[in-house]
Amino acid sequence: MKKLSLIAIATTMTVFAGTAMAEEPVINDGRVSNQLMPTSVRAEAGTTGYGGAVTWTANPYVGVTLGYNGGDVSTTDDISVDGTKYDLDMKNNTTYLNAEIRPWGTSEGKFAKAVYVAAGAAYIDNDYDLTKRSQDGTIKINGTNYSYNGSVNGQMSYKNTIAPYVGVGFSPKVTDRVGVFGEVGAYYTGNPTVELDKQGTFVNAAGGNAEQDLRAEENKIRNDDKYAWMPVAKLGVSYHF
Repeated sequence: MKKLSLIAIATTMTVFAGTAMAEEPVINDGRVSNQLMPTSVRAEAGTTGYGGAVTWTANPYVGVTLGYNGGDVSTTDDISVDGTKYDLDMKNNTTYLNAEIRPWGTSEGKFAKAVYVAAGAAYIDNDYDLTKRSQDGTIKINGTNYSYNGSVNGQMSYKNTIAPYVGVGFSPKVTDRVGVFGEVGAYYTGNPTVELDKQGTFVNAAGGNAEQDLRAEENKIRNDDKYAWMPVAKLGVSYHF
């Protein structure tokens, strides 16, 4: 993963350097802008939290976006392991740098040139609080059913991670200055650190060991490939200078 991260960062920074240091002015929809000034700003919200970004446009085909997503987001039954569904309380802290490639940047079609491919990397420092409370007096941990009068709590973390990213987006203008956008993609984060704990009394008639099952369930989350990828979906509005 480190090699992928370094490649992503190097590629994005190369595009960024070419954008910022070029001597020629940028022609943006007929207007000439300074390379060192951003060509647009945007506000966004989605699965990685909420925040904003600024974009520098080198030419109709290439731009570079620097942004930040943070804040707390809560979802219900977002992680399921062997039948145990956990409510998720996310504490996001993501700073990203992407190159945005527009294959049809000079197209006459308004919507064709609004399509872009994003590739880059992010610094991710996210925490996820996990909580499971039974609705019927039973809970399944590592495939074993327990009668209980408490809850399972835990934390899943992606700490100090540099993660490569790839995604696709659509950003049409509504007016000459104002636009909207949507983007989907994924970060490759590697597997998270996970800790689970039980609060209350857990009883299994067949003699199950709740502590051992909690440790086994931790390992399943740590080593499951699907948790090595962090999905991204976000929407927002932009303002163009």
